[in-house]
Amino acid sequence: MIPYNEALNIVTNAISSIQLKTQIISLLDSIGFALAEDIYTDINFPPFSNSAMDGIAVKYNPEVKKWKINGSIAAGKFTDISISENEAVKIMTGGKLPSDVDTVIPIEDLITEENFCQLCDSAIVKKGQFIRFIGEDIKANKCVLQKGTQITSKEIAVLASCGKSEVPVYAPLKVGVLTTGDELVDISEKLDNDKIRATNLYTLLSLIYEMKMVPVNFGIVKDNKKALYDKLQEALNSDIDILITTGGVSVGEYDFLKEVMSESGTVTKFWKANIKPGKPITFGIYDKMDRSKYLFGLPGNPVSAFVNFNVFIKPAVNNLYGMEPFDVIKAELVNDVFKSDGKMHFLRGHYSFNGSKNSYMVETAVSQSSGNIMVLNNTNCLVVIDEEKRNVAKGDWVKCIKI
Repeated sequence: MIPYNEALNIVTNAISSIQLKTQIISLLDSIGFALAEDIYTDINFPPFSNSAMDGIAVKYNPEVKKWKINGSIAAGKFTDISISENEAVKIMTGGKLPSDVDTVIPIEDLITEENFCQLCDSAIVKKGQFIRFIGEDIKANKCVLQKGTQITSKEIAVLASCGKSEVPVYAPLKVGVLTTGDELVDISEKLDNDKIRATNLYTLLSLIYEMKMVPVNFGIVKDNKKALYDKLQEALNSDIDILITTGGVSVGEYDFLKEVMSESGTVTKFWKANIKPGKPITFGIYDKMDRSKYLFGLPGNPVSAFVNFNVFIKPAVNNLYGMEPFDVIKAELVNDVFKSDGKMHFLRGHYSFNGSKNSYMVETAVSQSSGNIMVLNNTNCLVVIDEEKRNVAKGDWVKCIKI
C-alpha cells in the first residue's frame, strides 16, 4: 500500500507527459478552460484620463471657489475645451478630461446657479482628486493573465478589456468512463430484486464535464473477465487520453480489473493507496504506437470514486494545464475528529466563513460511510487529516479541499 503523496506524484508525473493541443474558441465559450498563452494588454487601463464623478473639471487653484461653466463633456462625447482658472467644464462620470484640467469636483460639493458653480463651505478640494488617470490600473503591453489560468467570469472581464473576442485555450482531454458490476443497471432501467443504479457512471461523467474535458461513456460491463477484457481493449484503443473504471479493483472473487489490466498490456504503477475512503484505487499506463493512455481503476463505492477523482485525477490534470492542483482553504474545526488508523483521511465536511473571526470554520459530517451519497451532497469540502495524525481536536486548523 503506497502513501498518498507518493501515489499522487506518480499520477501527476505520468499525466504530465500528455502532449496538450491548443485551440482558439470564442470568448464566452472559453469559460472553464485553461489559457494556453499569456495575455497582454493592447492598451492602457484606463485608456485615457477620465472623471470618476459627475461634477466639474477645473485647473486647481486653492484660491478659486467659484467658476463659470464653459462647456460640458459626457462619456463618449469628448471635446478638448480650453479653460482659465476661473472657468470649469461640466463633466460626467467616465468623461475624458480636457488636456488642461487636473482636478474634478463632485456635484454634491457645489452650489449651481445658472452658468456658475460655487464651492460649498464645507467642501475640501485636493489637486488631482476624482480622476482616473491613463494607465493607472496597468500599462499597455503588460501581462495580465498567465498561461494556465482557468477562465472564470473575472477573467472574461479582463479578456474583453483586452479586445479578445477569441481566446487561445488548451484543447480538452478525452476521458472515458467504464463501470463494472453484475448488480448495476442504467438509471433509465427498472430496478429489480438486487439491482442498483449505476450512479458512479454519471457522477464521473459529470466531474469530467465540469473540468471542460470530453467525457466518453463506455457504459456498464458485467463481472465477466472476457467481457471486461473486450471492453477494456475497446476503450484503450479508442482516441481517449484517460480511462476511468469503477468497481472490480478489490480482492473479491469477481474483482478482475487488476488481472485484466495486465493482460491488456497495461503496466500497473500502484495498487492500493493509504487513504480513506478510496484505498483500492489502481493506476496504470497503456503504451501503444508512441501514445500512452492512463487508466484509473476506482472503487465501486460512490463516495470512494468521487474522492479518488478529486484527490488524484483532478489535481494531476490541473497540473498538466498549469493550473493550481487544488482549490484549498484553511479552516478551524468546530468538532473533534477521532482517527484510529494510519491512513490519510478525506472527510466530508461543510465549511463556512465566520465574519466575526474573519476566517473559515469547518464541521465534518456525522456519517463518513463511503456509500452515503446523500451526506456527500450536503457537504462542500474534503477535510484532510494526514497519515501521522490521530485525534484532531475542536479548534485545530485543517486543510480543506473544496468540492
